[in-house]
Order: sequence, then C-alpha cells, then structure tokens
Amino acid sequence: MRYSSRLTAISVLVLASVSGLAGCKSRGEIVVTEGVGITAVRSRCPAVGIPDYTGDVTVFSVPGNRFADNIDVVAAMTNVRPQCTEGAEKVVSRVTFDVLARRTNVSSARQVTLPYFVTVLRGGNTVITKRVGSVTLNFAAGQERAQASGEGIGYIDRASATLPEDIRKRITRKRRAGDADAAIDPLADPEVKAAISRATFEVLVGFQLDEAQLAYNATR
Repeated sequence: MRYSSRLTAISVLVLASVSGLAGCKSRGEIVVTEGVGITAVRSRCPAVGIPDYTGDVTVFSVPGNRFADNIDVVAAMTNVRPQCTEGAEKVVSRVTFDVLARRTNVSSARQVTLPYFVTVLRGGNTVITKRVGSVTLNFAAGQERAQASGEGIGYIDRASATLPEDIRKRITRKRRAGDADAAIDPLADPEVKAAISRATFEVLVGFQLDEAQLAYNATR
C-alpha cells in the first residue's frame, strides 16, 4: 500500500479562484451577485497527511537481504485523523492513526515496535519541528496480523499562520465587472502567493525510515 500525500500550499486554502462563477453562495467561492470577490480565505489549521514512501515499512529477517522470502514484518499506516484547536497563541493539531501489520513467522507471541515521526512543515519545504515516537504491535502466538494506534501533536504559532491584513484585503476585495482587474486572479500575484506560502503549515506523519528502507519503498 502506498500513500501519495505530498500536500501543497493550495490544499489548505478554502478558495475557488477559477471555478464556480455562476451564483455560488458557499464560503470560499467566487461570488458575482455583488461584484467578484472571494468570501473566505483560509483556515489556520494545517493540512495533515503522510509524505510519499513513508506510509509503510518492511522489516527483513536478515538485514541487507531484500528478497521477498526474507520479509519478516510489513506494516502500513492508515486512518489518519486530524483534530485542530485554535488557541490564543498556538494552533494545536492532534493527529491519530492506525498501524496494520502482518508477519511471516507466527510460531510464537511477539512484540514489534516501529518508530514514526510527526513533522510541522511551513511553506511546503521548511521543517519547523520534528518529533519521533513509537508504536508497539502485539502478535499473539499463531496470529499473523496485528493492529495498533498512535498519535502525535503539532504546535503552530497562531500569528505565523495568519495572513497579514493587507494581503487578506487584496484577496477578498470585491471587483465589479467593469473594473480593470475584475478578471485577474489575486492568487496569481507573486506577493500574495508568497504570503500565503509563509502562512501555510502542514503536519506530516509517517514511519521513521532509514535510507535503505526509504529507497526500498521508492523503488519497488
């Protein structure tokens, strides 16, 4: 199972700058009844996801032997569930998830502990914080499969996740049909795009893999 959740800045915007021109009423869409304008900009809560190639892990019985008959345990991260709380100074994003695992040798009871990370990313490429935890799977004797749950928390400075007021006004300013810039998407403005990127955060969770494990996931 492979997860592709490299989230971009636009994924956290509650905007519709191109579509929905015919009498839209929902928040975040362009409305033309009283002039063109974006009615809602964004949430301070971060997007949450699993980066490419980190949503599953394969453990081999003999290190370095990466053939199928040497696979010991395979685990996948799934059911990622975010819960966001906006405080006066911090935005707190709590992430819970499940880990589903399968092993090849079921002869005896066994515990398998797998490390995972929770990273806060800003602007799509700047790591603000990274925390590493672990989840433990308990296999009963004769049992092939096991399941466990994990969680992580990301803290984001509320002020940093807030668009400057002048940028917000440029985005939400209503433009009437006769205005020279009525058909211009304000989000195409490089200054606006840069401000949105700076105020955009993601919380990413995945297995803490070494280089060999990451390469295995990326090339298989």
